[in-house]
Amino acid sequence: MPTNEMQSPLDLRQIESFNLSIKKELSKALLNMGYGHFGGCLSVTETLACLYGRYLKHNPQNPQMKDRDLFVLSKGHAGPALYATLALRGFFDLSWLQTINANGTNLPSHADMNKTPGVDMTTGSLGQGISCATGMAAGSKSNVFTIVGDGELQEGQCWEAIQFAAHHKLSNLVVFVDNNKRQLDGDISDIQESFDLQKKFEAFGFQSLAVDGANVGAICDVTEQALATTDRPTAIILDTVKGQGIPTVVNISANHHLRLDDELRAAIETDIALLDKKIEELK
Repeated sequence: MPTNEMQSPLDLRQIESFNLSIKKELSKALLNMGYGHFGGCLSVTETLACLYGRYLKHNPQNPQMKDRDLFVLSKGHAGPALYATLALRGFFDLSWLQTINANGTNLPSHADMNKTPGVDMTTGSLGQGISCATGMAAGSKSNVFTIVGDGELQEGQCWEAIQFAAHHKLSNLVVFVDNNKRQLDGDISDIQESFDLQKKFEAFGFQSLAVDGANVGAICDVTEQALATTDRPTAIILDTVKGQGIPTVVNISANHHLRLDDELRAAIETDIALLDKKIEELK
């Protein structure tokens, strides 16, 4: 029989280890594929580690538990990061990660609620996830968390949802913006400048907070501030670097999606070995 018991929250040292383990496992999975969205996966792992390590009420033994919190990965191409998170928390076996995007897999390249235990919303068409999260927050008393890309916010649909959420004072909605300053076609500043995202969300009626998106302690602090707010939704603008945690990926400017040759594969494998050492040091 499914249980309604929640997982115990992690302390900060455990959350940092969890973050590094997510980076390690998603990178191994993409190496196995030979290609993938390395950059945008790696820039959200700290936030995923904080949410699934401490704040998002969930139960791997009962993924559909009624009073769970809800998570929407609006930037659905970062699916491998979410899959690694879910596997490490026990929603399914780590071996599943080696099947990402394979025929018959339960882990398609973009998140799919009909295939993957623990995925609350199918995403991939940019702009739609934040709208789904807003509707879920309007129809539920549970907390709803979503991660949206900064490039994704060029979609007008996002701002319709943001305006709706603010008007209806959906204090149970927390929007994390992965502000990594890059998108598929290049630098956001060259394609369509985001300007001051924190001020834009404030102007729409959100509580708007900015934080170092590579610092799990800081992310935890602002998440607690968001959850303590009862009169409006919260946006958390994450200052991130695309590929953070894997230096080889960071140093490639066009790292939204990579196809691996032998040299690049070997360099990323070296970075993964360094992650292993850091994980051991945190034990």
